[in-house]
Amino acid sequence: MKNIVILISGGGSNMAAIVKTAQREAWETSVGARIAAVISNKTDAKGLQYAISQGIPTRVLDHKAFASREDFEAALAACIDEFTPSLVVLAGFMRILTPSFVNHFAGRLINIHPSLLPAFPGLHTHERAIAAGCKFAGATVHQVTAELDHGSILAQAVVPVLPTDTADALATRVLTQEHVIYPKAVKTYLLSIK
Repeated sequence: MKNIVILISGGGSNMAAIVKTAQREAWETSVGARIAAVISNKTDAKGLQYAISQGIPTRVLDHKAFASREDFEAALAACIDEFTPSLVVLAGFMRILTPSFVNHFAGRLINIHPSLLPAFPGLHTHERAIAAGCKFAGATVHQVTAELDHGSILAQAVVPVLPTDTADALATRVLTQEHVIYPKAVKTYLLSIK
């Protein structure tokens, strides 16, 4: 069985989309994969309640409880490794990861970013797209590398930027597409693993 570990920091809507798709498509039999755990760096992450309601094991490692980023990431890696993951999915996990952590999970770590990478890596993507006069925005699923929001692109979704768009309105439309492409990209990636 291919184990998936999903990391979240907040509401976990992308995590929930992946869980729902895995259930609907019976990934345990069709893909040979299961969501083994959901881990958060925030005790109040609302997505944890959804995971618990679905019978998925959860863990919380509060990054503020550690003396350094390296200490937190060492504990996080150890926690993830308990579930022998074939794939680690960042789903709104709001921590920039060190090269050491990324290298530990090299080839098994993916993320979704709310822009059409390589455009607008980092934060405030929707505001930046509107300010730049972009006609299109979107989301990108990519492999995680030591360089922020780089790595091989696995999937993208394109959303038009409307003349009346605010950053929040654009973010809402992009998020709808994230919920479509992320589960598909996760499944495709899992099917490519022997």
